[in-house]
Amino acid sequence: MAASDVPMSPELEQVDGEIQDIFRALHNGFQKIDKMKDSNRQSKQLEELTGKMRECKRLIKEFDRVLKDEEKRNTSEVNKQLNDKKQFMIKELNSYVTMRKTYQSSLGNKRIELFDAGNDQVAEDNVQMASEMSNQQLIDSGMKQMDQTDQAIERSKMVVAQTVEVGAQTATTLTQQTDQMKRIGNELDSVHFSLKKASQMVKEIGRQVATDKCIMGFLFLIVCGVIAIIVVKV
Repeated sequence: MAASDVPMSPELEQVDGEIQDIFRALHNGFQKIDKMKDSNRQSKQLEELTGKMRECKRLIKEFDRVLKDEEKRNTSEVNKQLNDKKQFMIKELNSYVTMRKTYQSSLGNKRIELFDAGNDQVAEDNVQMASEMSNQQLIDSGMKQMDQTDQAIERSKMVVAQTVEVGAQTATTLTQQTDQMKRIGNELDSVHFSLKKASQMVKEIGRQVATDKCIMGFLFLIVCGVIAIIVVKV
């Protein structure tokens, strides 16, 4: 279905043009794989095409989002044509996904995964577009997402509060350790001063003992002299 068959807004035309460019690149890319003989080059080419498929899937979702925004401004016939075009693009992407799986199986390449959950189909039952959902489904989906968002916000708040608490505790601990280091430094200075004072006192006592020994020797000599004089007189 060509872009000129359906009236589209400039934004939709831009997205559709990007999707069609990717489809052409996928078509040419798979033709190149057929001409390649080296399995390594084929695997590399397949990886590049897988990346284009991911981008195409994203653009189809963007196409659906814009379509939903413009739905009220379009006629029912135009909306039907645009939805048909979207379904055609999904089917075309699925055909390339199937082709990729065939090449991947033949190459034995297990490294390429298009979807995180391992599902290679972009079918409507797996990727339910907003335009295909009823009003109640949209409300339920929106409420569910809001609840999940609120829960995520509460978890984030708890993490932030815990982080602040841990930071405060860490700051208090650092302050206490800093004060303790200061006290230890002061105590070391006091011990050093006490050791120096004790060393001076030991030296002083040593000098006093030496002086006392000299006096005692001198007195002993005097006593000996007196005794000697007495003996001579006798």
